[in-house]
Amino acid sequence: MTAGRIIEIRDRELPQGASRPLPDYPPLLDRIYRLRGVADVAELDYRLGAMPRPDTLPGIDVAAEILADAIVTHGRILVVGDFDADGATSTAVAVRGLRAMGAGSVDYLVPDRFALGYGLSAPLVEQALPLEPSLILTVDNGISAHSGVEAANAAGIPVVVTDHHLPGSTLPEAAAIVNPQVNPEAFPGRHLAGVGVCFYLMLAVRQVLRDRGWFEQEHQEPNLANLLDLVALGTVADVVRLDHLNRLFVEQGLRRIRAGAGSQGISALLRVAGRDPARACAMDLGFAVAPRLNAAGRLDDMSVGIEALLSESESEADERAAVLEALNTKRRSVEREMRDSAMTDVETKIAEAEGRMEPVLCLFDAQWHQGVVGIVAGRLKEHFHRPVIAFAPGETDELKGSARSIPGVHMRDLLEAIDTRTEGRLIRRYGGHAMAAGLQIAASDLQAFEKALSEIAPEWVGNHGETQILWTDGVLAASAYTLETARELRLAGPWGAGFPEPLFRDRFVIQSKRIVGETHLKLTVSPADGPGRALDAIAFNAVDRGWDQLGDEVEGVFRLDVNVFRGRESLQLVFDYLTAAT
Repeated sequence: MTAGRIIEIRDRELPQGASRPLPDYPPLLDRIYRLRGVADVAELDYRLGAMPRPDTLPGIDVAAEILADAIVTHGRILVVGDFDADGATSTAVAVRGLRAMGAGSVDYLVPDRFALGYGLSAPLVEQALPLEPSLILTVDNGISAHSGVEAANAAGIPVVVTDHHLPGSTLPEAAAIVNPQVNPEAFPGRHLAGVGVCFYLMLAVRQVLRDRGWFEQEHQEPNLANLLDLVALGTVADVVRLDHLNRLFVEQGLRRIRAGAGSQGISALLRVAGRDPARACAMDLGFAVAPRLNAAGRLDDMSVGIEALLSESESEADERAAVLEALNTKRRSVEREMRDSAMTDVETKIAEAEGRMEPVLCLFDAQWHQGVVGIVAGRLKEHFHRPVIAFAPGETDELKGSARSIPGVHMRDLLEAIDTRTEGRLIRRYGGHAMAAGLQIAASDLQAFEKALSEIAPEWVGNHGETQILWTDGVLAASAYTLETARELRLAGPWGAGFPEPLFRDRFVIQSKRIVGETHLKLTVSPADGPGRALDAIAFNAVDRGWDQLGDEVEGVFRLDVNVFRGRESLQLVFDYLTAAT
């Protein structure tokens, strides 16, 4: 066990207002939903009609009019995206949506993360000028793009910003801004991903064009629900809170993927990852599709991923998915080397400090790849249960950092506190969310940044890093260890951030175990207090955690999974945590 880290297993308790049973749900599902705060069956209504109206999102009316004008007047629309999966899906939704509504000229541009960095910037506007855009639409970025918007305005190009990141103290001088975080009390979908905001704008543009009679001419009105598989992917990939609206988007998108009605690109990425599109769930999007899409933005050019999402034929999509698969394989290799280096660095520092660990881990290596530091920061956060800021070399004298946090520590606000305390002298640029953020500093300021972080971090982290709580849905009844239950839970989601997949706890007797894939543990177990039935189980990365050294009786936290091998389904337990029984 890592120094200073305590893992505590707790059962969820019913929140106020969710104590009454939900009608027409079996007891296990009823309890699981209510433990997640579902107090009314309306919160499980995933029909499109349950969406909040687009016109309730502040700023969307002005933005929709501007885009509709550009379409009707045959303007050149340039979509400026981001180099992660949310940015890629947002770009694809905007391009496909605008083209489907009759826009004659829609291009997209994603900044080179290694040369230009994140979002709409003045250098990116210079790069865009040869395309002669009459309008710039940002997706999944722009809320902090003051210099980029200023440069576009100076060039006579209006900018419509769609974003979901937290705004700063001032907003850019854009022609319109659509961001649920700007006025979070006005719209019930404040947790939308960038792709969700973009999709809402497409709906609003269609309504404006409909009111103008645009679709009564030679233009056919599109069914924008066909874009929901892209919305589902971006929403899951960005790990935003799955509130009711986001669950609706994800469920609607998954239904289209399973029915073969989704985009060719997503289906191809599922296939290349060994997943069956007809059985797709949110976890497949998050752990199979998103990493392959993100690999393009991390190591190469996100345009490769966007083109995969824009593919019109299966063969075209398969070809592009194969390129992404190769990039992802390379990404895993780079990540493994960086992670091993970082783990050694942290363990050395802990040993030198006689077991003490910093409240926030801050790491830098001149050999690290800036496109992969975010993943490494996430891996270290999971292993040590500490917020992590990992830096890699950027352009010239700059370091680019990715930060990942733990529950209770708002990373973006922590960076803002450092920026305020140092009067803006250290951090050149920052932004993000509670759990993930990015920043840039001068290479010469690394020590000063570490010093400021060490002074400020204790008051922000407190005791949050000392104890990791694993929340479970309690002990699973012996009769529920069935394939039918696993199937039911798989389709009962979508599960994700803020609406976690059901986890259970129990004591088990290990009947057999063996190491597979170098670090995973394949097990046969039986509940200690059960009838002795043998159950297949697996614990990923168990060797790294020392679980292969445990005795024959353990306590475990697990989820039920449907394992598919050679077309045959079987029940499998997937352990998230194992410890010796006491």
